[in-house]
Amino acid sequence: MDKSPEAFRTISEVADELKVPKHVLRFWEAKFAQLKPMKRGGGRRYYRPEDVALLRGIRFLLYDDGYTIRGVQKILREQGPRFVMEQRPLPEQDTKSPVTIERAIPDVAAEAAQNRGYSKPPGLVERAEDVDVECLGSILNELEDCYRILVAAKG
Repeated sequence: MDKSPEAFRTISEVADELKVPKHVLRFWEAKFAQLKPMKRGGGRRYYRPEDVALLRGIRFLLYDDGYTIRGVQKILREQGPRFVMEQRPLPEQDTKSPVTIERAIPDVAAEAAQNRGYSKPPGLVERAEDVDVECLGSILNELEDCYRILVAAKG
């Protein structure tokens, strides 16, 4: 027999619904102050519908969106629990009419190689003597800078 959407859930029910172990839910309670399930005699936890929605949002941000615990804590601080509760995976796309977004992705490596006088990317030279180590080092530095920017943007 299914419970109504307004019913309180046990830790086992929530763990099964979210497909995470119970100890993960307990760990998240320690890490996210906004999670406060009711506790009855013997320490038994009962999760309100709002708690489950928040857990679902946290799970999505951690597992699907790739945020760290610290990143989700920052989102909760800055955006609030309601924002996290609204986070959900996109609905499954209809296989009959898939939506594709076409956009050109620049080939930064090829452009950088061409700007430095290569007719093809440095990795495709025929002989090892033809490799410009200084040029490759410069490209590597640019890529590392891009990586640092991405990490900083993700939070």
